[in-house]
Amino acid sequence: MADIIFTIYYSEPGQDIDLSVTENMKPFKYTRATDAASATRIAAENPNAKFLAGGTNLIDLMKEDVERPDELIDLTNLTLSQIKALPSGGLSLGALGRNTDAANHPLVRQNYPLLTQAILAGASGQIRNMATNGGNMLQRTRCPYFYEVSMPCNKREPGRYEGASGCGAREGVNRNHAIFGWSEKCVAVYPSDMAIALSALDAIIKVSTPDGRERDISFADFHRLPGDTPEKETNLETGELIVAIELPKSNFAKHSYYLKVRDRASYAFALVSVGAALELEGSRIKQVRIAMGGVAHKPWRARKAEDYLIGKETSAENFQLAAAAEMAEARPLEHNRFKVELGKRSIVHALEMAVRGGKS
Repeated sequence: MADIIFTIYYSEPGQDIDLSVTENMKPFKYTRATDAASATRIAAENPNAKFLAGGTNLIDLMKEDVERPDELIDLTNLTLSQIKALPSGGLSLGALGRNTDAANHPLVRQNYPLLTQAILAGASGQIRNMATNGGNMLQRTRCPYFYEVSMPCNKREPGRYEGASGCGAREGVNRNHAIFGWSEKCVAVYPSDMAIALSALDAIIKVSTPDGRERDISFADFHRLPGDTPEKETNLETGELIVAIELPKSNFAKHSYYLKVRDRASYAFALVSVGAALELEGSRIKQVRIAMGGVAHKPWRARKAEDYLIGKETSAENFQLAAAAEMAEARPLEHNRFKVELGKRSIVHALEMAVRGGKS
């Protein structure tokens, strides 16, 4: 096999860099953005361009020939990494801030320990040192049928296949796949741990648009279920760039817990995860947030369980009834029926640990 050779011609910031390759590598243009406005403008002009930040997911996908951008827009010169308190009492996480910095920031550890727990459960220290907060929200599924380009996948190749015939996992090995919200075209699950905590904390995604505006997207509306368009994973429009993630003031710091159930103790994606957060008045539940990972195409808010628990006592029986109400809507596939019972037990255990402030 011939060597793959990269030739890079450096230029001043903001100017294009030519990248030529040989053999099977696909050529692409590499552009350094100098600010959010230039980044969104370039992306809007080229729908096949991709933003490059930490690159921990995108570069892997390019190596596997799953992603084929013809332009990478490097964001690393942008000043979007600050973590700062908001006048409202909440917290802003810059989109280019590293996961390590977010997990270890004193304000996050003090006021949003659920987020710290979720980030630390998510990957190795090396990956957290590279991965960015905004990029974490845009992770693509780890479904093996999505990664294997010889297999059919409606997400990877939209429009090529008809219905379920385009989802290799639908009738294949689907042990790790969705039990909520899936469609005939896709049964993949969303992989991020950080996002599960952000869902439970009712985060807001701050977005810069190509026309120079900023808009807010509630976290519940940011990711999408697959429906007929599984390739559309978020409600970002072409060219839009995440600039920050805002957390509202929280009353959940004393009673929250992130539980991740996986096949091995580390460096594995969740079979089922649960982010649970409670605000208590004595032993009665004033507010509750429950989000689940490993069960759907997006972070899954367990709203039936939440609704049941409002005003209830923090008893094992109430937690079990709430979990049963949520999991009653599950639609397991052939190989993942165990996730229904696992989900029930995980919700109960996460709530029990949240009541105790994470202490066993």
